[in-house]
Amino acid sequence: MASPFLGEFMGTAVLVLLGNGVVANVLLKKSKGEGGGWIVISAGWAFAVLCGVLTAIACGSSDAHLNPAVTLGFAVVSGNFSKLAPYILAQLLGAITGATLVWLQYLPHWQETPDPGLKLACYSTSPAIRKPASNAISEIVGTFVLVFVAGVIFSKAVATTGFSPGFGPYLVACLVWAIGLSLGGPTGYAINPARDLGPRIAHAILPIAGKGSSDWGYALIPVISPLIGGGIAGVAIKALRF
Repeated sequence: MASPFLGEFMGTAVLVLLGNGVVANVLLKKSKGEGGGWIVISAGWAFAVLCGVLTAIACGSSDAHLNPAVTLGFAVVSGNFSKLAPYILAQLLGAITGATLVWLQYLPHWQETPDPGLKLACYSTSPAIRKPASNAISEIVGTFVLVFVAGVIFSKAVATTGFSPGFGPYLVACLVWAIGLSLGGPTGYAINPARDLGPRIAHAILPIAGKGSSDWGYALIPVISPLIGGGIAGVAIKALRF
């Protein structure tokens, strides 16, 4: 039953359920976590990555990418692009599933929250200041850091320091936490096309009480820019040969 496709699907579903779930917990009215702030959101996303990665591994994906930009980056490193299409499909379907579960988990709270922008923020990202070129750069830089430092964490050079490979997912979670705290302010750090596009599709389809636009005018930036960042990181990792 376990397979790489199932692993990427289940891992991404858990990632989005817990990641978008913490955003809903902080933003939606009458939630007990309402007003928790950026520290809670960035920490919640870090733990969501940890749980998603471990779930993916247990369900059959030893890669546990959960992110098309990561899949692309490491495809560039290896020169093997055969996993790209099946992984991206699994990740996108998992993200839609996780976002649907967030809607169910907070079902009474959508009606209690009048601002449609807050509801959309529980699904997909949007920029603090809408400047497409700057927003794209922010996502490219954030995703480059994600993929490049993930490559560092699992590199042979780091392994020779006595670091246990089993500790890797915990360090990746710390990496995502660092990106959220340090680089996440301009765009909400999608750094993952599936994490943004899948929930945006769910937002468009689901009967969310009082929802507004799904902001498709912005949607390409958190999809294309992370792929660019991941690809550049892959080239850098390959060139440095670590």
